[in-house]
Amino acid sequence: MLRTVVPKNARSKRALEARAPKEIESERTAIFVRGSHTGDVLNSAMKDLMLLKRPHAISFSKKNIIHPFEPDGISSLEFWSNKNDATFFVVGTSTKKRPNSLTLVRTFDGKVLDMCELGVTKFVPMEAFKTKKSTPGYKPLMHFASPLFDTHPRLMQLRSLLLCLFNGEAIDSIALAGIEHVISVQLGPLPTTSTSTPAAPLPGSIDDDLLLFPQIFIRTYTLALKSSSTRVPYIDLVPMGPSLDLVLRRHLQADPVLLAESLKRPKLAKKDVESGLGDKKKMRNKEVDEMGDLRGRVHIAKQDLSKLQTRKVKALKKSWEEMDVDEEDVQMNGIGQETDSVPRKRRRNE
Repeated sequence: MLRTVVPKNARSKRALEARAPKEIESERTAIFVRGSHTGDVLNSAMKDLMLLKRPHAISFSKKNIIHPFEPDGISSLEFWSNKNDATFFVVGTSTKKRPNSLTLVRTFDGKVLDMCELGVTKFVPMEAFKTKKSTPGYKPLMHFASPLFDTHPRLMQLRSLLLCLFNGEAIDSIALAGIEHVISVQLGPLPTTSTSTPAAPLPGSIDDDLLLFPQIFIRTYTLALKSSSTRVPYIDLVPMGPSLDLVLRRHLQADPVLLAESLKRPKLAKKDVESGLGDKKKMRNKEVDEMGDLRGRVHIAKQDLSKLQTRKVKALKKSWEEMDVDEEDVQMNGIGQETDSVPRKRRRNE
């Protein structure tokens, strides 16, 4: 039986509500964990990846004895996920059999959902590129330059993990000036068995031999907007770093039951949530604007503006001559009709 946490004060209640499931989830917080043995290449790679993830990144400075694919390692990851309210991990480990390994781990509801291990074969740090860097917290433009990312199960899993790591919050549209950097993920040529035999296509199974997969190249660029002959500016890609060459290694597929639970959607649509509608009772005449403020609409009866009392200004008062003309018009229009005798105002003698 799960323990029910009851908040003791308003502060703890707000903290529990922030961790509760939402229709529109906030950006994932990633934890960067160093294993017991890591080299300079792996430490620099994790440091630069954390710079791209800021400010939603947590770094464990101390080394941890962790093996992500073992039951003890999975238990440690789930404990850190619940403690830090984080749903993504980047674990760096290095052994003689698998040197310079980066493991991408995704969690759901405090449990490990799936993971993928990548080997770093070549790394160029961000410091090597003497160019302008992007602003922390900006949403990057993700580019996957291969149809295999949409067809092969292993590469589809890697694409999904990279999108969860870097893509940030889900938005409907973005201005061109709001895109500062691009993360491009490309595939190298397929490996050949010999010099005379051409490269064979991937069979497309989840259990394909890792030697059949091409290398994965991750490149980061900044956007330089330049003038052009049209309204759309000319865009130039400037290398920013980091630059990584990766190979696929071990992986862990998501449990079907847990995966189906993570893909569930509530009955309300996204537009209904943004407009302020709830599950039990609809909030009428209320809506949420683009800035996230709740605005209400008040309906009142039609007003007679002719009887509206405004500020009395001497310059707007009618003169005695205008009042006499108005009374004569009333008398002429009321000929043959019974009217109440209204005493005529006398002109004030100066």
